[in-house]
Amino acid sequence: MSDSTISQVISMYLDSVYLARSEATYRTYKNAMHKFSDVLSASKLNPEESPINDLSEDTIAWFAAELKSYAPATERCYLTAATGLFEYIAGEEIREINLPRVRLLIKQRARRPGIRLPQFPRNQIEDVIDFALALNQQPAEDERQRLINYRDRAFLVTLADTGLRVHEACGLRRGDIDWNESRAIVIGKGNREAVVRFSKRALRALKDYLALRAQQDGATRKSLGALPIFARHDKAVGDAIKAISTTTGRKIVTERVRQSLGEEAVGTITPHSFRHYFVTTVLQASGNLKLAQELARHKNIAVTQRYSHLSDDELDKEYLDIFG
Repeated sequence: MSDSTISQVISMYLDSVYLARSEATYRTYKNAMHKFSDVLSASKLNPEESPINDLSEDTIAWFAAELKSYAPATERCYLTAATGLFEYIAGEEIREINLPRVRLLIKQRARRPGIRLPQFPRNQIEDVIDFALALNQQPAEDERQRLINYRDRAFLVTLADTGLRVHEACGLRRGDIDWNESRAIVIGKGNREAVVRFSKRALRALKDYLALRAQQDGATRKSLGALPIFARHDKAVGDAIKAISTTTGRKIVTERVRQSLGEEAVGTITPHSFRHYFVTTVLQASGNLKLAQELARHKNIAVTQRYSHLSDDELDKEYLDIFG
């Protein structure tokens, strides 16, 4: 394969990514390789014509230089994708690659990521939760709207009390939850299996919603355990039970934020804001960093540590206690 062009090898590399990684990761890597090819072309190295042997380790330095105008997170993702290309070339023995040099060039040229504290309007999230808890009391024009209210109530409380990511919540099946043990097995980030705990109010909201949906679920003639926890109730699906998408999950948050806080609050709270809320709530109640890490399913405790800062209100109080 040493006579392959750079573009051909990039295509083979992306095929391997597609088979092994998530669809979102594949899209990111594909965008990264498109940018990498543009950088090579601008440097008079045509990927369509140049053989793979012409791809030197130094091209990673050219790539890093071109990424300075990108957001730091995008820069890191794209450099990871480019590093993966060189690792693929070495692993498939397409040509010899000096991988330590590749990593050294990245270390010398990539920006060091700053530590950003998670920002989210905690008090407003609690207002949204209070609003959600009362959705089952809201008048509904028909049974479909009533189901939507009960579903959204359960969805928002579940996000707040479990720390589930939006795609994890949308992907929940009835059979995933052990109702006696108040927990569920989910496939989380990185395709890792994990246990998620449910609060009493989250389970109560879920049971209320599923009880209202019982007739529909029973009419599907499918195993109850295989049915989604959170289903669509728009007219397009009729009486079918289909899982909501992550797009719908985000729309639920957007619409209920609009209703509870007003138009100006739209965009300030996302599904992931509820995960920030969950981790901070655990930390403030327990002061136990390891516990928060385990419940949030953070692989690296450094991620959890970002949440361990004092809130602005606490800082104000301590400051006033000291200085008056």
